[in-house]
Order: sequence, then C-alpha cells, then structure tokens
Amino acid sequence: MKKINVTVWNEYGDDQKEKAVKDIYPHGMHITIAEFLNKDESIIAKTAVMQDAEHGLKEEVLADTDVLIWWGHMLHDNVEDYVVNRVTDHVRRGMGIIFLHSAHKSKPFMQLLGTSGSLGWREAGERARIWTCEPSHPIAQGVPNQFAVENEETYSEPFGIPQPLETVFISWFSGGNVFRSGVTFQRENGRIFYFQSGHETYPVYHNEHVQKIITNSVKWAAPVIKVNSLDCPNIQQLEKI
Repeated sequence: MKKINVTVWNEYGDDQKEKAVKDIYPHGMHITIAEFLNKDESIIAKTAVMQDAEHGLKEEVLADTDVLIWWGHMLHDNVEDYVVNRVTDHVRRGMGIIFLHSAHKSKPFMQLLGTSGSLGWREAGERARIWTCEPSHPIAQGVPNQFAVENEETYSEPFGIPQPLETVFISWFSGGNVFRSGVTFQRENGRIFYFQSGHETYPVYHNEHVQKIITNSVKWAAPVIKVNSLDCPNIQQLEKI
C-alpha cells in the first residue's frame, strides 16, 4: 500500500512559544498533529515551520508531499509570495491541502479561493458543539453526529468563502454564534479542506474526534492525479479538418 506523505506546516511564531501554549503543545502544534497522524499506518507525516529555509517548503519538499496541512495565525503577511505561488501551483497540479483554524486568512487560502476569508471572532473560551452535516462524507467517517469542544475561540458567519463543494461540519458556540466549520473545495486537480477547530491556547488537537477528522481529511485530500504542468499545449487534431 502506497503511504500518504504529509507535511504539517506551522508558522510557529512567538505567540506559540508562550507558556500557556507550550503547556498544551510542548513541541508545537505541528509536532502534535504529526504524531497523531503517524499513528495511522497509511500516513507518513513530517513537519516544517516558517523559520526554516524557504519556510520549509522548498520545491523538493512539495514535490514529495501528497497533502499539506497549513496552520497560520499572526504572521500571514510574512510568508514570501514566491513560496505561496509554489504551494498553490502544487495544489492545482494535484497536491491536497488542509487549512486549519486561522489559516482562513493565509495567503494560500485566499489565493486559491479568490475571496477574503473574512469572518467574525472573539476569544472567550466558549463551548463549541460541532455538528456533522454530511455523515456519509469520507471526512466524517467514524465521527459522531455531534460532539463538544469545551473551550474554543469563537468564529462566526458570515464567512467570506465561495460556495463550498460540501459543508461537512457546522459549529455552534455557547455565545450563540454559528459557523461553517468544515468545508471542502477543489481547484483543478487539488482537493481543499478547511477546518475551524484549533486555537493554540486550548487543547483542541488532543481531542479524539478532532484528530479523527484531520486524519480522515488527509486520506480524502490525497491526490487522485498529479500533473507536471498546467501549461497550455498546442494540440494536433484528431479528426480530418
């Protein structure tokens, strides 16, 4: 069985090295995510952070990546545009990508979807209840009809995205807001999944259901086909003209 090569990318800024975060994710959220993904025998997960050369996303890294997981928060503008263009080119050619939490304002997200990624938010440690809207979807397999995350940053509609292919999950927050928290898209050959859960000061990525959703999404986003180029070739006729 061919394994799915995953790169878990984290901006890993100073805010993620504060004690409140390190108590939950001692080695960083990217390490926690890679560790639970690697428990699945079909996945090989490695990590990269913004501080690496070329943000850890050199051409050879992306060429060997089936699915890229992107976690960004405060440093979206610091990501070099040439790296963004490289990432989105690989997605269009077939690499899957999963955007987590605040990655809705990342450059690759906005470039691929062509919208602002805007939303309402507040950080009050509210209880979130995540509802499964499409129980037959591959990303929802083994996930309950609904489950609670006891503390989470609140996101709220309206969400500045194009119409999703599927809305797999919707979240309700104890302050009364709702949000399309798990949505899919496709851009040319690449599959895209956005999943809201995962503020750094709460242990969301230790939740078994959140882990299941991310693991499932990796398998769903794995390439069906990868192409070497998106150039416009000159073609020969097949029939007599």
